[in-house]
Amino acid sequence: MLNSDRNMLALTVLTKCLAHWTGSVLPLVAAAPLLGLFMNMEPLGIGATALTLLIGTPAITFIGAAGAAVAVALPRGGLLISVLVLPLTIPVLIFGVSASYGAVADPAPFLQPFLILAALTLFLAVVGPLAAALALRHGTD
Repeated sequence: MLNSDRNMLALTVLTKCLAHWTGSVLPLVAAAPLLGLFMNMEPLGIGATALTLLIGTPAITFIGAAGAAVAVALPRGGLLISVLVLPLTIPVLIFGVSASYGAVADPAPFLQPFLILAALTLFLAVVGPLAAALALRHGTD
């Protein structure tokens, strides 16, 4: 029964993460091509940037959910969130920028960093809600 409750809590965290991403990040991803036009970017760069944002930002959401769940029971959790979450987001940012740069720069590859970014997102889609559920369960005990 305890395992079932943990799975339901992880599913709830996953749903809340996806709802947060849809409400706050998806409009920014949709506005990225327009902002790219304002910055006089090449069409290939605009598409690559929008695609890497679409694939990479859920990973940051899942990392943030796990960090927030760890710090929710602590009285001064704000500093802990920045210490925990910031180092975990660095690989996502590096591979996202590398993929976007690879789309516009000729010798730099696009596909390899993009696939690693997608793998990070899929990995964190599984691990993030589970870690957040475990942290929330431990914080309430």
